[in-house]
Amino acid sequence: MIDRLESIARRYREIDAEMARPEVATDHARLTKLAREQAGLREIVTTYERYRRAQHEMQSAHEMVRHEKDAEMQEFLRSEERRFAAQVGELEESLKVLLLPKDPNDDKDVVVEIQGAEGGEEAALFAADLFRMYQYSQLKFEGGVHRVQRVPKTEAQGRIHTSAATVSVMPEADPVEVDLKPEDYEIKTSTSTGPGGQSVNTTYSAIRITHRPTGIVVSIQDEKSQLQNKEKALRVLRARLYDMKLAEQQAAIGAQRRSMVGGGNRSEKIRTYNFKENRVTDHRIKLTMHKLDQIMAGDLDDLVSALIAAERASQLDGSDGL
Repeated sequence: MIDRLESIARRYREIDAEMARPEVATDHARLTKLAREQAGLREIVTTYERYRRAQHEMQSAHEMVRHEKDAEMQEFLRSEERRFAAQVGELEESLKVLLLPKDPNDDKDVVVEIQGAEGGEEAALFAADLFRMYQYSQLKFEGGVHRVQRVPKTEAQGRIHTSAATVSVMPEADPVEVDLKPEDYEIKTSTSTGPGGQSVNTTYSAIRITHRPTGIVVSIQDEKSQLQNKEKALRVLRARLYDMKLAEQQAAIGAQRRSMVGGGNRSEKIRTYNFKENRVTDHRIKLTMHKLDQIMAGDLDDLVSALIAAERASQLDGSDGL
């Protein structure tokens, strides 16, 4: 862990030096990229500096105890050593968490879709309850099937019904960008065919571009100028690559949504809400809380904290997460 922390600290200092260079200071795009990278490292670096200071103070106190003759002073130094040792332990745990890989979607806006699933009208009413609850809370862990057990407002006999609603939480999609590098495509020229006179059929103005990674081929001979045909062919190629990437992005979002909501069956539940017992059970971490009324009012802090702790623990032991 120390080697990795030293590497991060070195990179942080390198960014500082690079941002101070005049040519970087005038390059807004480069400066923004470096500032963003440095901001992502800052908390790790400052925590590591505190860790090193606490470790140094702990070792200094330990050495001073060995050479101190006064019993009262020895006891004071031992208490200082214990205090700094506790700080070292706490900061080490913080560093372990900070070094965990971050979810790249954590900082994005999200699109939340809530639908009534099994249970008809009662499922729709419960979906509305979930919507009100989520207006004030963190959403990352909420994708899945939510099961409810309660007496519906529409139930005249007082019987408990079991229904379900599905929640999908997806990060807002990044704008699709097409990075078309010259080394990724091959250009061939040829004479144009068709009407246009002798000069059209003897001038190498027709353009054929092959995109190597995808195999897409674009041929353009509309203009008399080779340069104009090339520019048009590249525009067409960019448009086709954009359509391809957009389709891939939409397919990935669709797959992510399907993995969250499944078939909407109660058996696929991630959480159960039992109104009669004022009980919530999160089946992923086997946590039961008897404060359903508070949770439905938006007080999800304890529940979300438990889910975050479980996810971090699973990352630390190398498992796949929740």
